[in-house]
Amino acid sequence: MQPLRYSINVTLDGCCDHLAGVPSEEIHQHAVANIEQADSLLFGRVTYEMMEVAWRHPVPAGTRPGWMEPFARTIDAKKKYVVSSSLPGVDWNAELLRGDLGEAVQQLKQKSGNGILTGGVTLPKALAELGLIDEYEFVVHPRIAGHGPTLFAGLSKYIDLKLVGRLELPSGAMAMRYAPKR
Repeated sequence: MQPLRYSINVTLDGCCDHLAGVPSEEIHQHAVANIEQADSLLFGRVTYEMMEVAWRHPVPAGTRPGWMEPFARTIDAKKKYVVSSSLPGVDWNAELLRGDLGEAVQQLKQKSGNGILTGGVTLPKALAELGLIDEYEFVVHPRIAGHGPTLFAGLSKYIDLKLVGRLELPSGAMAMRYAPKR
C-alpha cells in the first residue's frame, strides 16, 4: 500500500493562503523533491484549477523567475487525480475521481508505488476526517499574515501526531513532517 502524504505552506499564525507564503528558490526545490518522491498528485477542484493555471506548460518566457522552472516542469509532468463532482472533465495528465471519496482514495493507495502527494485545504480536511493521510508536512514560513484561511477549520476530532522529520531552510522556513499516532 502506498502512503498518502499531505504538504502545505503555512505562515506562523496558521494562514494557508497560497499568496501569504514567502516564495523562494529553496521552497520550490523542497517542493520539487516532495513531488518527485510521489507517483501521483491528488487535488481537489480548487487546487487543481489553481495549479493548472499557474504551472501548466508552456508559459511565455519571462513570466516567472528561472528558479521556478524545475517546479513547473515537475508538476506539469506528474500524474494527477482530481476529486470533483462539478468538473465535467480534466486534462493536464489528470483523471477525475468520482463517487465515495474514501473508497476512491483507498483504491489509489492499494496500487503499488512510492506514494501519493496531496495539498490544498478542503480535500485534505476530508481525507484527515477519514483517517487516510499517512504523513503531514507543514512548511512554516517566517511570516505573520493576520488573516485566513487556516488549516483543518471545523475538524470534528483531534488528530494526534508525532514528529518524524524536520528541515530548516536558509530562509528560516521550517518543514516539519508528522505521522498520525495510531
